Amino acid sequence: MKGTIVAVCTSANKGERKKNIGSAKLLVGLGLEGDAHAGFQHRQVSLLALESIEKMRAKGLNVNPGDFAENVTTKGIDLCSLPIGTRLKAGETLLEVSQIGKECHTRCAIYYQAGDCVMPKEGIFTIVVEGGNLSVGDYIEVIERV
Repeated sequence: MKGTIVAVCTSANKGERKKNIGSAKLLVGLGLEGDAHAGFQHRQVSLLALESIEKMRAKGLNVNPGDFAENVTTKGIDLCSLPIGTRLKAGETLLEVSQIGKECHTRCAIYYQAGDCVMPKEGIFTIVVEGGNLSVGDYIEVIERV
């Protein structure tokens, strides 16, 4: 299974949409350098598929990569089908799936606009096993499935 990186996103503060910066350095044990969520235990880097964002667009929302606070937006890889422990080669980095979805403690603006949000069900979280650069256009592929 192979896909492409379509956005690499960061934000200075938690609780806000992230901005596509094109490329970033991923640090072992931390996540995306300079991101507000870096260092958050087992949720160091969040990923969401463009196909999931397109589901929300089909509901009439004007949403883009980063709007769900994901660090990495992918295309062509079924992220939410990957079990915990799966390893992904993304650009120069090696990521390991550590969590599928997340509980939303508070409803975000997207939920109130559409009555739904894809990140809690279709977003995944990873830890950084091997750091390096990750850029838009890089490949992401499953290299070890548990």
